[in-house]
Amino acid sequence: MYPRFHLAFPVTDLEAARGFYTGILGCPTGRESDRWIDFDFFGHQLVAHLVAPEDHPSAATNAVDGHAVPASHFGVIMEWQQYEQAVEMMKANGIEFVIEPYIRFAGREGEQATLFVRDPSNNHLEFKAFRNIEMLFARDLESY
Repeated sequence: MYPRFHLAFPVTDLEAARGFYTGILGCPTGRESDRWIDFDFFGHQLVAHLVAPEDHPSAATNAVDGHAVPASHFGVIMEWQQYEQAVEMMKANGIEFVIEPYIRFAGREGEQATLFVRDPSNNHLEFKAFRNIEMLFARDLESY
């Protein structure tokens, strides 16, 4: 088993965060207070901390594959079938895609599926899957 990661991130509305992470993504909650909530994000600990809207950071982007990828984002790497199920769940729940689901390096060894969504506080999340998980840390996917 791999070590789990812990990520604390800002939200501007705890109940909206609960609705998104628990109600839509299916993440169970752990400890919480009136200022934060722990979420079990696919086996990892996310902690949503309440901040004032004016204190929430804005998102810069970088160009990747012709998309404006949010420079600040987090997410999960899923099995291919789990990713496909997540895409259908997001569509069924009317989740707006920041970057629509698409395939990178199609038909090549580094083939991967990816998409970006935004939570109610405008935090960006990436969901992705690799056809071959061994390519996760490959240095030069362009040549595969």
